[in-house]
Amino acid sequence: MESSCPAMFRHPVAIEPADIDHMGHVNNSVYLKWVQDAVVDYWQSVAPPDAVARHLWVALKHEISYRKPTFLQDTVVAEVIADKVEGARAYFTTVVRRGQEVLSEVKSCWCCLDAVTQRPARLARDVVSRFLPPTA
Repeated sequence: MESSCPAMFRHPVAIEPADIDHMGHVNNSVYLKWVQDAVVDYWQSVAPPDAVARHLWVALKHEISYRKPTFLQDTVVAEVIADKVEGARAYFTTVVRRGQEVLSEVKSCWCCLDAVTQRPARLARDVVSRFLPPTA
């Protein structure tokens, strides 16, 4: 089975004045929103429309390593890579960058849900192949 998955998905990040904390840079909690937006955008860009309509994603775990502060005037991109899928769970790495500078690295685990029942749901192989390279 041939995969048409992108090696990496780039999601532009919009920094809002409300994202800035009392120290003058983006509050750490905002990174979670960026990761959520980036992973969902990635899913919606690679999955067929019927799969997007039938499935929802909920984050189970985020491990964030903050490297450098982010400021209101920065141009930032979140780069998403799908690492693996196991059953109804998918694992992603998201790197937030300002140019070549790494601002944060996030490892996250997500659960795929059936949109109607909101119970865990496995994705069909052909859907998984759209965002994960085939295993050797």
